[in-house]
Amino acid sequence: MKTTLKIAWRNIWRTPLRSLIVIGSIVLGIWAGIFVVAFCYGLNKQRTTSSIESAISHIQIHHPEFRQNFEGKFVLEEPKALKETLENEEGVKAYAFRSLLFGMINSPIKSNGVQIIGVHKDEEKKVTNLHSKITAGTYFETKRKNAILIGEALAEKLKVRLRSKVVLTFQDQENNIISGAFRVCGIFKTQYTKYDENHVFIQNKDLHRLLKTESYHQAALLSHSLEDVDETTHSLESKLKNYDVKDWKRISPELAYADEVMETWLFLIMIIIMLALIFGIINTMLMAVFERRKELGMLMAIGMNKSKVFMLILTETLLLSLVGAPSGMLLGALTIKITSQTGIDLSVVGDGLQSVGLGNIIYPVIDPWFYAFISILVFVFTLISAIYPSKKALKLKPTEAIRTL
Repeated sequence: MKTTLKIAWRNIWRTPLRSLIVIGSIVLGIWAGIFVVAFCYGLNKQRTTSSIESAISHIQIHHPEFRQNFEGKFVLEEPKALKETLENEEGVKAYAFRSLLFGMINSPIKSNGVQIIGVHKDEEKKVTNLHSKITAGTYFETKRKNAILIGEALAEKLKVRLRSKVVLTFQDQENNIISGAFRVCGIFKTQYTKYDENHVFIQNKDLHRLLKTESYHQAALLSHSLEDVDETTHSLESKLKNYDVKDWKRISPELAYADEVMETWLFLIMIIIMLALIFGIINTMLMAVFERRKELGMLMAIGMNKSKVFMLILTETLLLSLVGAPSGMLLGALTIKITSQTGIDLSVVGDGLQSVGLGNIIYPVIDPWFYAFISILVFVFTLISAIYPSKKALKLKPTEAIRTL
């Protein structure tokens, strides 16, 4: 075995330029595959994190019929008892009670349909990052009644600015039309332009005053981490039988579906890259076999059996991959380490990214297990690529091979 390994290693470097080209293609192929995977994972993770932190949170609790009809009359029953349960639930890091209504916002210039979200400003700070997204004005830092936060996209559409007056129109629980004048105290901008255009925030105390009732439609919860969400959801479902408890995957199934689709596509991308590498390796090893027909014929003529010839070609192929694969993975790991800290600036297409809930800077990220997956993939595909050249070598007839020039 040592002799075979030694001969195989020397054979590789008999044509250094060709071997270096093959090794270089393996390095670049694996590096490109790892980087594309990390970029896509980072992009998807950013979209999910952004949606959770700015809007949907980890878990939401509603009246059982609210999400089917979105009517104001389906409020959370016994909110005090519900708060006690949430306070005693270990998996709940923070929670916020919200009032949700659909209505119209009117400025002197235009009107627009919006979802009106009533919040307790201090509670909301613990659950979402809305307070950090204020680009003008303040986060309800005013003593005036009827303050409102609107998105930057909505402000542009309505042609309003700070301290402008707008009118909200909506229905109460008995379907009576309610209107109220509000003054813009802050303008926010999230990573999702459509969200900014269709949502406004007011304080629950102002909304309750107009509705003449203190009720809530939603409790938004944060777990300690994304990994704890499933366990916390199951625990709350068993304790809150009369409520509708849903995690972020069921609230926004497109986010969870995007993860599944992403994994499938990334697997296909790596397969395509490896197939391209296979053809390169096969081509190189075939050239090596045809160039060394006389040499291989002589080896077989003096007693080297077919299994040893097969092992020799196989070892040469594996050695090429063993040099290229670790280098490609190392280069990929270094690239990801750097870009995960600095980010990749895509502000050139910033508007397009924001329309689907992404920021201008993407931070690539990859799970450590993926390197193990790449290693297995390279090993398997290298073995496959060695079969055809090895068979060609076995078909050589010693007497004919020796006579070749």
